[in-house]
Amino acid sequence: MSQSEKDPYTELASLEAKLDTLIAQYNLMKSENKSLKVKQDALVKEKAKLLEKTTQAKARVEAMIARLKAMEHDS
Repeated sequence: MSQSEKDPYTELASLEAKLDTLIAQYNLMKSENKSLKVKQDALVKEKAKLLEKTTQAKARVEAMIARLKAMEHDS
């Protein structure tokens, strides 16, 4: 049976199955994309917090060094 002689109902059923598969894949990708965006937002916030903590720690260490140098010059 050639391509033009196939049963139209069989072709339609095949196309419907392919469309259902594509829709399922689309929904899965959409869900994964949403999940990745949520994770990315959380990581960006975590990075900002860590950067702030690092900056604060650096300032404290620099202040300690300055106090130590001042003590060294006083003695």
